[in-house]
Amino acid sequence: MKRFFCLLFCVALSLTLLSGCGSSSNSPKGTDWKPTMYETVNNLDGVSMIVKEGTVSSTGLTVIFENNSDKQCIYGEYFLLEKKIEGRWYEVPIVLDGNYGFNDIGYELAPSDAREWEVDWEWLYGSLDTGDYRIVKDILDFRETGDFDRHYLTAEFTTE
Repeated sequence: MKRFFCLLFCVALSLTLLSGCGSSSNSPKGTDWKPTMYETVNNLDGVSMIVKEGTVSSTGLTVIFENNSDKQCIYGEYFLLEKKIEGRWYEVPIVLDGNYGFNDIGYELAPSDAREWEVDWEWLYGSLDTGDYRIVKDILDFRETGDFDRHYLTAEFTTE
């Protein structure tokens, strides 16, 4: 009987250890990559963000916001980078140790306006490897203080 319980314990322990070997997430192996949180993007009618041609480097780029609507929009300094791996978007891991933050400022994007915004991410992400990426930025459809909707815009780019 003692032998049976010992065998049962060993089988249970083995199954527990083996179940830990499989990956329950679809994240790329050997990294701290998390799947994207942003499933609904680019859904603010008439407002878009594109990468300005010729500005992409491994440490930054320039985007162009275009507001072809009658909405008053506001965007800030916050951004996030994601990489496409095996057809899915993952957040690029941050290389900065410790806490970090973004300036809390609002840039106006008036109706029928276009603005350029330059970003240098080396301080936060380092230099990006070759691959397909996108930048994610939030933008507000602003009506008045306390009355706004938050949307997320993305612009895809490739580093070489």
